[in-house]
Amino acid sequence: MDAVDIVQKAFSAFVPSPSTSNIPPESSCKDNSDAASKLNPVAQQTPVAVPQDDSLIATLARVASAPAIRDWFKLILLGAVLEMLRRTYMHVTQFVAEHFWISASFDEEDESYSWIMFWLSQQPSWRTARTVEVSGRQLAAYVVRGSHDYQEQSSREPAYLPSLTKTYTLWYNGYYMQVSREERQSGMWKARETLRLNILCRSRAVLDKIVEDALAAYNESKKNTIGIYVSESMGDGWRCSGSRPKRPLSSIILDPGTKDLLIDDARDFLSNQAWYERRGIPFRRGYLLHGAPGSGKTSVIQAIAGELNLDVYIVSLSRSGMDDAALQKLFFGLPERCIALMEDIDAAFTARRGVTRDNSDDDDTTDKGEGNASGEMKDEKKEDRNAKDGTNETGTRVTLSGLLNALDGVGAQEGRILFATTNTYAKLDPALCRPGRMDLHIEFKLASKYQAEELFKCFYLPSDDDEDKKQSKDLKTAPVESEKSLASEVQPEPSSSQPPSIPSSASISTLSSENTTPSVSTSPLPSLDSAANHSTRSPRLTQDQVLSLAKQFADAIPNRQCSMASLQCYLLMYKTRPVTAVEDAPAWVEQERIKLTKKRGEKTT
Repeated sequence: MDAVDIVQKAFSAFVPSPSTSNIPPESSCKDNSDAASKLNPVAQQTPVAVPQDDSLIATLARVASAPAIRDWFKLILLGAVLEMLRRTYMHVTQFVAEHFWISASFDEEDESYSWIMFWLSQQPSWRTARTVEVSGRQLAAYVVRGSHDYQEQSSREPAYLPSLTKTYTLWYNGYYMQVSREERQSGMWKARETLRLNILCRSRAVLDKIVEDALAAYNESKKNTIGIYVSESMGDGWRCSGSRPKRPLSSIILDPGTKDLLIDDARDFLSNQAWYERRGIPFRRGYLLHGAPGSGKTSVIQAIAGELNLDVYIVSLSRSGMDDAALQKLFFGLPERCIALMEDIDAAFTARRGVTRDNSDDDDTTDKGEGNASGEMKDEKKEDRNAKDGTNETGTRVTLSGLLNALDGVGAQEGRILFATTNTYAKLDPALCRPGRMDLHIEFKLASKYQAEELFKCFYLPSDDDEDKKQSKDLKTAPVESEKSLASEVQPEPSSSQPPSIPSSASISTLSSENTTPSVSTSPLPSLDSAANHSTRSPRLTQDQVLSLAKQFADAIPNRQCSMASLQCYLLMYKTRPVTAVEDAPAWVEQERIKLTKKRGEKTT
């Protein structure tokens, strides 16, 4: 039975078909109407509407009988069933994902990204990954590196990164995990990476344990290094630029008491946060290190950061595009325990803002970025133009007021330690140097005789470290030529019946070998080409001999006339020749005086 039969039977039950019945005569209709009026008086007043045309019904019947319509009905019914199944699957999948999966995302610009990447590099399943991205970029310590030694071939090592087109699977304590790395566009010229973890479990404690393990492993790998962070372009945030090995405080040679004052004050500040909070004092500390270039200001900051296990955040006021708002954002984004470093703060602004910029040249190249205090000023026309524009020549728009608000304003971060360095202390604005912004001012002078003596001891005193033992073991297998080249500085240990003495080059040569003739160096100062190789064996001097040589070296160095950086550079030329270093010291001092005199004469002219 098709659709036409169904429709016809349904209508024929209520309406007689005009094709099978004739029109009744007029008398019959009248009799029927009279009988109906007697039975229902209301029907007499309301006439019954009898359809006179069945074209609509016939049209519907013909349409329903078309085969195409039946096929369309079937497709609609099938689509409805499929959509219902799809929505059911989506709801079930969402329910399972919410109750049985934990998903976590780690952005590349966040420090947690480094934690997870380093933790993944320690997993055995990650080390056997067959689809990776090989990169030669300088990356952080978390990157999985190859097992080959590339130190002698290249300064860079290949790094293996998760592929952007691959989803990795691994097991952690019996839990199934999926790891994927995504990259999305952030701005017109910048792309940001995101690391995503999907863990099949119901408890959040699994994710917490992974993050804790990743942080612990990352901190353990950094126990001998400090992180160096720089600001992103336009002051968008902080980016880890790498890490540096911790520098021991014993390698920093300052005047007695200076080093202990700095480290004790910083350690006391970090351990008394509750004391500051109870008294309503902002929990911030600032140090201003000023003095001669090359006197060790930056070096002592690095040593303090390593001693206190603090990362260093470098604030560059002369960065292109930097303004007051960006500077405020950078300081607000500092962590609670860190060191904020502002080097050469005297060179950041024009004279109109109260801080001068010294553009003079300095022959001392050890303290990078530090200028000379007695240099010439910039061109007046250029300064006037920069003052009118409100910017300096580097394109920065940071004002002195903006810097002061960033240091101790309402949005200033607490818990951080600020170090600022300058060579021209007298030219700084008093508002910048006042207590509350720069609490402790330390002057770094040129090298004293005490510092010269201690530096010499640091270079040549024998040490019992494992590294030095390994080096001495390797030096025993050095070529014979290198031993002969140092024969003039080798002396056997003195007997117990004779006090130790400091030999000259000729006497050392005579005692070292019976068949060797004495030879004394006639060259006043070595050149770069004639300097001894650092891998050659050092002379075997006793501790008393080194102490006596250090005293002679300090006597040859004038007090407060040479920087520690220049002394260090000089001793590096004699890394394996301490006796010659003492003998050539007076000639080197004279050459330094001549250079300084010529430099001052050029400036006066």
